[in-house]
Amino acid sequence: MTDTTQAKPIAAGSEAEATDTAAQRSPVRAQASAARRLIGTTAVVTGASSGIGAATARTLAARGASVVAIARRADRLDQLADEITADGGAMLALPADVTDADQLREAIDAAAGAFGHGRIDILVNNAGVMLLGPAATASLDDWRRMVDLNLTALLAATHAALPHLLRAAESGPREVADLVNISSIAGRVARNGSNVYNATKFGVGAFSESLRQEFVTRHLRVSLVEPGAVDTELRDHLRPEIREAQTRRFAGVTVLEAQDIADAVEYIVTRPRHVAINELTVRPTAQEA
Repeated sequence: MTDTTQAKPIAAGSEAEATDTAAQRSPVRAQASAARRLIGTTAVVTGASSGIGAATARTLAARGASVVAIARRADRLDQLADEITADGGAMLALPADVTDADQLREAIDAAAGAFGHGRIDILVNNAGVMLLGPAATASLDDWRRMVDLNLTALLAATHAALPHLLRAAESGPREVADLVNISSIAGRVARNGSNVYNATKFGVGAFSESLRQEFVTRHLRVSLVEPGAVDTELRDHLRPEIREAQTRRFAGVTVLEAQDIADAVEYIVTRPRHVAINELTVRPTAQEA
């Protein structure tokens, strides 16, 4: 792929010229410039049919990554693909149920070969569900659903993608790969009524930190993003009385948008090879806890 920005004239003394000159002088700066573009990389995003996943797919595609979007809702993925390709990006929609380990592994393996790269440079584990409420009146099916989607599916996606990510770290254009797990503030602070949701997100945090330690010498960066309140479809799955309680809790708070979290992911994966952002907490300014 040709970087057409090089064909544009640059005024003498401009910021772009200064950046290019600095990059030529410093290998580290040159590497940072290449990382920001993400050209020649494959990025996989789960839960990409809406919210944070869709925003992340758009953002990485805009940086030049070839994006593979995985989710159950094929119509939403097709719409997202049309949007990204219309903007000049590259995206493949792979409908799959991430709680089905066989489907997920097939999708991950297909993603590695989708654009001829034979690897996955970036995996964003975003799929999840939040079903809050008191334990005394909870549905065991809801608890299982959170464990299956928030934790087990994330483990399965990671397990399937690890060989492809390590290959990217060894031979990809950036010589580094990124595994980004989208968690929650609920992975840091337990709250009344969040019991099993807390359990799954604490689990994601522990898993991520252990992986980080295992792969530090192989240039597979493992990052954890912990959003506070975000305006996504997660709240749509809550029981009416729980949704009302959440609305009261955040009355007067301007909550985050999905793009705010996509921007955090973008920042993480566009650092130069020697920089790893291991944990990033993003709250609305007015959110207390």
